[in-house]
Amino acid sequence: TMPDYAYVYGLPYSLYEKYGIRRYGFHGTSHRYVSKRACEFLNVPYESQRIITAHIGNGVSITAIKNGKSVDTSMGMTPVEGLMMGTRSGDLDPGVISYIMEKEHMSASGISTLLNKFSGVLGISGISSDMREIEVGIKENNPRAILALNTYDYRIKKYIGAYSAVLGGVDILVFTGGVGENQAITRSVVCKNMEYMGIELDEELNRSVRAKEVVISKPSSKVKVLIIPTDEELTIAKDTMQILGK
Repeated sequence: TMPDYAYVYGLPYSLYEKYGIRRYGFHGTSHRYVSKRACEFLNVPYESQRIITAHIGNGVSITAIKNGKSVDTSMGMTPVEGLMMGTRSGDLDPGVISYIMEKEHMSASGISTLLNKFSGVLGISGISSDMREIEVGIKENNPRAILALNTYDYRIKKYIGAYSAVLGGVDILVFTGGVGENQAITRSVVCKNMEYMGIELDEELNRSVRAKEVVISKPSSKVKVLIIPTDEELTIAKDTMQILGK
């Protein structure tokens, strides 16, 4: 449901016409489930809310939803675009790609493997793509583990700010995915200094909950911040039943 100006790339339009090169996005089933479930949980109408859903795990994507429709999402034609992830680079100057290929004598498949499998949190930290291992590194004052988490969280915060502008404000912010549901430090850092947007996180509550449906913002927060565990399988099952007419 994204408008054309949100999904088209700044490339010759003929490439879109010939090859369908455009932004598509991923994690759609998860974003749809948690956005609808958040509205059910809050007892508010889905069709009139401005929602940002953050699916944060080894793969990371954020979607802006207005009046029940996705208006933008962070991943593109492939899952490499957007936020920095466990092993994916996320947004990158395209000139860097050709530069690396030239300097490292790398093929197209080689650079694809580098950007998909050896970049992101793993690439910066040199430790792991698993946030649990990164947290151990941070406790040991490993500077690259600290840098990896700071970069990961900063990119999420930046996209939330951008999508707030796209939506004209936010009513609901949802965290989901393995990290979004379980890592309090990421939720805390992402929401820090966001009071100007109406986001006020209840830090004590945030630290005490994991992987359960709960509002983690303060009662005074204009934006309701929630954890909603995703259930893509349930959504797929419901869609299948609907298609089969049962």
